[in-house]
Amino acid sequence: MSASADFSHDRADGGDVLRFTGNLSLAHVGDLPERLGAFDGPVSRIDLSQVDRIDTVGAWLVHRFARDRDVTIEGLNPDSQHLFDQVAAADDPVVRKGKALSPPLRVLEEIGDAVSGSARQLLGLLGFMGATVLAFLNVLRHPKRFRFNATVQRFEVVGVSALGIIGLMSFLIGMVIAQQGAVQLRQFGAEVFTINLIGRLTFRELGVLMTAIMVAGRSGSAFAAQLGTMKLTEEIDAMRTIGVSPMEALVLPRVIAAIVMMLLLGFYASIIAIIGGGLLSWAQLGIPPITFVTRIREVVPITDLYIGLIKAPVFGAIIGIAGCFHGMQVEGDAEQVGGRTTAAVVQAIFLVIVLDAFFAIFFAWIGWI
Repeated sequence: MSASADFSHDRADGGDVLRFTGNLSLAHVGDLPERLGAFDGPVSRIDLSQVDRIDTVGAWLVHRFARDRDVTIEGLNPDSQHLFDQVAAADDPVVRKGKALSPPLRVLEEIGDAVSGSARQLLGLLGFMGATVLAFLNVLRHPKRFRFNATVQRFEVVGVSALGIIGLMSFLIGMVIAQQGAVQLRQFGAEVFTINLIGRLTFRELGVLMTAIMVAGRSGSAFAAQLGTMKLTEEIDAMRTIGVSPMEALVLPRVIAAIVMMLLLGFYASIIAIIGGGLLSWAQLGIPPITFVTRIREVVPITDLYIGLIKAPVFGAIIGIAGCFHGMQVEGDAEQVGGRTTAAVVQAIFLVIVLDAFFAIFFAWIGWI
């Protein structure tokens, strides 16, 4: 049976040595912590070579004493050395919360945290965009690595499955534009200019913008949730282990699908919105379809169509990259999947609207108005 924990102080080789003996485990330490705390003699090193057994509690007592006295510990076997290394690694001082800030300073602190967090997210998104471009260039150099089946399947999920909801949304938006425009223009006897409003606003702005918002909420969130779940279940790590690039196998098909299908869905949404506006103009204003179509061709310049077709793939790239980026950032637990999915949708919609504002200024500057 092991003796109880004890220590002795003696002088050896010109130094003061504190020698521990016995069993330094929780059941045998006894009053050792109190006696160690009361010891105030000089110590240059600690010798544990005569210790029979030591556990985490004993290791912590010796480590704390050595830390406070700034002395070295000797006589450790490999197992004891590993135990002391773990105890030392866990010796992190608790950071006490400072004095509470006043409400105005707390608001400023929260604003600063939000701004710095947004800046980090934007930098991370830019870096992820660069990684996506590099993966695309790598696939161009090695066409056999292109995931054709995965990309086509994403086409169906992002585009074909969304035709119904986007068509209904666009049809109703076209009707709303026509109805509200007619109500306002009737005051000036200019109901016929409702056609101008429907055509230009739909092709130039709302057709692509509302489609981008719908795709961000529908497909961008799905990208983030799918990749986030794969990250939690370690499927992405397994892909890396077997030599498959997640950027090429998972991210690239989704981004390509978002770019291509946004181009098609944006044009489709604009046409459906024109049909909705035309039907309401026929029913409420008495403008026959042939007159509506003729007027659309006269008042809508081809540059409005070009503007929509230029915006659409850019918006699609932003939605795809934002969704995949936040999905790949999931770590820890399932709660982060929901948080990252929400962040992906919010960030995608925000960036789409910001880019739309820049596009509006740019196209006005080059004369496409």
